[in-house]
Amino acid sequence: MIYVALAFIGVLSGLISGVVGTGSSIILLPILAYIFGAKLAVPIMAIAAIMGNISRVIMWRKELNIRAFLLFTSLGIPATILGANTLWVMSPVLSNLCIGVFFFCLIPIRHYAKRHSFKFSSWQMFIAGGVLGYITGVVFSTGPLLLPVFNGFGLTKGALLATEAAASFGIYVTKSLTFGALGVLKQNILIAGVAVGFSLIIGNYIGKTFVIKMSEKTFDLLLDCMLVVAGFSMILAVFNHS
Repeated sequence: MIYVALAFIGVLSGLISGVVGTGSSIILLPILAYIFGAKLAVPIMAIAAIMGNISRVIMWRKELNIRAFLLFTSLGIPATILGANTLWVMSPVLSNLCIGVFFFCLIPIRHYAKRHSFKFSSWQMFIAGGVLGYITGVVFSTGPLLLPVFNGFGLTKGALLATEAAASFGIYVTKSLTFGALGVLKQNILIAGVAVGFSLIIGNYIGKTFVIKMSEKTFDLLLDCMLVVAGFSMILAVFNHS
């Protein structure tokens, strides 16, 4: 029943990310951490995210901004390798705590970035890729920050969704290869990751087919609620582990 529920939640989170460009990992990571533990949840989600982002890139491929993608990933990919190695030497308690605290911190950070409508030059995109690549390697979910960064580079709608998905794809492939080099990707991890990935793809296509019309205020409230719940669940896992 746990895996059936996981598949259903995967479709739901894929639907949300297919419409608004983020949210799948925020919903799924705490659930995967509960089932598999925080450390194994990250490589499972990385595999699933690769599949989910591929589907979004394919759907919006004609609007992909290659320049923004290359600027972001040129430093973001090596920084991700460093972040993934940092995560793997952490204790399970510390990794849970870091992920949970980061979810809480995302709320004021993303609202601040949105209010100030940051504009990013080429070199700032390069630096942002390095910073967010490292953070993604450690805590996994930086989607709510990636969107304002690419939007600040002048991307909107399909171009925003396609380029953010392509950059995320590059980073998550790097994470998965790093975990593979660390000997983490056992058969059960691969199977779980692929299963969750398929549910995300289904959700992404449902999201595009039905095009859910959500007001910006409703979306912001929904995303903040997801971050609060996810943050609490990850920190609660720290106390359960103790």
